[in-house]
Amino acid sequence: MSAVDKVDLDILARLQCDGRLTNARLAADLSISETPCWRRLKRLEEEGYIEGYQANLDRRKLGFGVMAFVQLTCTAHDEATTREFEAIIAHSENVLACHNTTGAADFLLQVVARDLDDYSRFVERVLRKLPGVSAICSNISLRELKASNRLPLL
Repeated sequence: MSAVDKVDLDILARLQCDGRLTNARLAADLSISETPCWRRLKRLEEEGYIEGYQANLDRRKLGFGVMAFVQLTCTAHDEATTREFEAIIAHSENVLACHNTTGAADFLLQVVARDLDDYSRFVERVLRKLPGVSAICSNISLRELKASNRLPLL
């Protein structure tokens, strides 16, 4: 993997703000010609700096009114249990993010649900059936002050 320079960081920062920027517009904004801009963009994609492109959706407008942060504590850490746990989490569409953490809990999940009843069903049908999990602690978000995936590049 090659190192990124100031122009690469500028490309990444602009694409974080608007993933629909055309190469022509990006090149013009950076004051470089289109071909070198396109090459840089392709290199950033190929080297994994850019993992993909997606639209940012408003979860509330789409009916997902509940955001929960869930701490999971595990008693079993063997390879088979871990593999099964990870497969279930990876295929659960309600789980937006899962982090293996330090501290009192082993995992921290970010979960969405349509309402509290939907979240309760998710806990019963998915979380309580996870292998090796001994404790579940849910924190429901009352108000979202900030949500972003944008990295502070510049």
